[in-house]
Amino acid sequence: MNTVKALVVTGFGLNCDIETAHALELAGAAADRVHLNRVIGGDKRLNDYRILVIGGGFSWGDDHGAGLILAMRLKHRLGDELLRFVAGDGLVIGICNGFQVLVNLGLLPGFEPAALSREVALIANDCGNFRDQWVRLWSNPQSPCVCTRGLTSLELPVRHGEGKFHAAPEVLAKLKAQGQVALRYAGSDGRPAEGCFPANPNGSIDDIAGICDPSGRIFGLMPHPEAFNHWTNHPDWSRRKELLNRAGKPLPRLGDGIAIFANAVRYFN
Repeated sequence: MNTVKALVVTGFGLNCDIETAHALELAGAAADRVHLNRVIGGDKRLNDYRILVIGGGFSWGDDHGAGLILAMRLKHRLGDELLRFVAGDGLVIGICNGFQVLVNLGLLPGFEPAALSREVALIANDCGNFRDQWVRLWSNPQSPCVCTRGLTSLELPVRHGEGKFHAAPEVLAKLKAQGQVALRYAGSDGRPAEGCFPANPNGSIDDIAGICDPSGRIFGLMPHPEAFNHWTNHPDWSRRKELLNRAGKPLPRLGDGIAIFANAVRYFN
């Protein structure tokens, strides 16, 4: 079995690269943390990797809009290479700020491959402030998304001020019809939150927390899967430990988020 190589972009305010690389390693990939300038300069090339991850953080301090400057830098300095990477069966994952980058860049929702046209947006939270909380997510079983295959519901943290998914009615209808809505914010029953705060932490239309392109190989989500890499990352871990001990069940080793990266690795193996 060949080792799946993943490139995790660093630099210019992105600040979740260490956790993201760790999560990819736990999922079975060989992860490299590489500064964006080394990719632009050709020292590292996208076609040497199978997975590209743009992680969370505040690239360029969110000046001019979250993820906008990084998106424009990628478009004008790496646009052709990115399109070749995607056309060559590469996977792209954008987490939080990375999701904002992908929608500004136009890789998502990607109705027309290579068009790089912006058709959706991630805007300021309805609550008017930054949200740092855990959310439950519902996974769409009809989605082609590679990273959510086999998942039903999971819990992950969110950390953002501009995470409200917004799209015109016709764009939303197309996303839903093609199964591109991969994740929705959910209530305690695991079903979509129906806009209720704080289960839906930002007011996203249709509770959308993550989408993919029509191929399922480009995936963006606001919650942080890399931040739930070990079961003790969860705020209720001690209670869960006691309940499992009383039931005579084994303790888990990994957090929910690793399943997303494991699916990406499994795609190539």
